[in-house]
Amino acid sequence: MDWTALRTPGTGAPEAEGLRERKKRLMRQQLSDTATAMFMERGFDAVRVAEVAEACGVSQKTVFNYFPTKESLVLDRLDATMASMRTGLAEPGVSPVEAALRILDRELGGMTSWLATQDDPVEASAMIQRFGTLIRATPSLRAHQSDMMDQFVAVAAAILAERAGMSADDPEPQIAATALLGLWRIQFQGLRKYLDGTRTPAQVHQAVSADVHRAAQLIDTGLSSFAAVTPGTDGQQDTPATADAADA
Repeated sequence: MDWTALRTPGTGAPEAEGLRERKKRLMRQQLSDTATAMFMERGFDAVRVAEVAEACGVSQKTVFNYFPTKESLVLDRLDATMASMRTGLAEPGVSPVEAALRILDRELGGMTSWLATQDDPVEASAMIQRFGTLIRATPSLRAHQSDMMDQFVAVAAAILAERAGMSADDPEPQIAATALLGLWRIQFQGLRKYLDGTRTPAQVHQAVSADVHRAAQLIDTGLSSFAAVTPGTDGQQDTPATADAADA
């Protein structure tokens, strides 16, 4: 099974990539793919970073030049999600929920499209399940994933606050960002639930997407009202309700 083919859309070669950038990108990809394969075969704690370096023909220092921690070798695709989120949430005229749904659909589409190209989609689905099991069974990976989600919330809160003319530490952008990032948890849970070997890749995509959209529909009303919040002149935040009361 070619685990290395499963990559988030957008992590391939960028346009106008120079030779130096290409070599660095390919080395980073090789290190992550090799480490992931070794961790899935033997377990995260059973493999040393030095072994990953040796398998790739580089020094351990080189590995840490690309990845600051052993955990980031496995969860490297979260960087692509962060980049997509920075761009998507800041796009004018696109609601936060719609921006999140677009990113999630691209990520889900990349995975299910990869599944559809495999000779044995059932085994490929099982491999993705094993990857999820690796993360859930490894405390340090769960902690790293949790830290990354906290960073996502902080970045999303800052972008949403700027759009609304508020401070990033105000409660509205904080809870709005937390709700948005909860959609990723719904997608992860959906994949765990529907990648059971009985559904085609298209059916998996449809089922997971339906769950994500149900969750998005629930939070959309609240996030729409957040967009209407404007800074008050006395340092407080005016909502549509308080503005009506002031007019009265």
